Amino acid sequence: MEISTRDLWTIFHGMGFGTLFMLAFSGAAAELYRMSTPGVPAQVSAQERNLLNFHLVAMVILAWLTVFSGAYIIYPWYRAVPPPGATDLADYPRQLLLSSVKTSEWHSIGMEWKEHVALLAPIAITMVAYVTMKYERAIIRLQQMRVAVLAFTVVAFVATGIAGAFGVLLNKYAPVRGGSNIILMEGESGGEK
Repeated sequence: MEISTRDLWTIFHGMGFGTLFMLAFSGAAAELYRMSTPGVPAQVSAQERNLLNFHLVAMVILAWLTVFSGAYIIYPWYRAVPPPGATDLADYPRQLLLSSVKTSEWHSIGMEWKEHVALLAPIAITMVAYVTMKYERAIIRLQQMRVAVLAFTVVAFVATGIAGAFGVLLNKYAPVRGGSNIILMEGESGGEK
């Protein structure tokens, strides 16, 4: 059993950083929502504040790792230009998608979303973390600020979810392949007895 280095980076990008971001979202969103509901005490305990800050900082780091690994590691492999006259486009995902009317929209819509709109996630969650940590007492008192912070958290989550879904589908039709192989496990030698 083996995997290529490009496959491994794709896993880190999507299933590693992206999925962990989505998981961290649940803790932060639950606490932000709890703070925005009527009847919440005016003071948040130090433990609750530290847990929320931990989730938010983790989300910021994971969101930026997802975007940077996608933009600077995976994306150049996706955009690789085949040599003139190449007929096998398996190692050139962008060209493979664009070579057929049936798959060209995967690039036009799916990758365009991932290239541009997915950048909303780290920007939005960075803003949420900054505002929440800097103005924690004001957020507790001002419902409009709490709702705005919660809304930007949801924007980050939705942008990541849609980008992740497109990433899975793009990888199905035009996976980024290549690089050296990493042997994960060797099978038994010989045939069946």
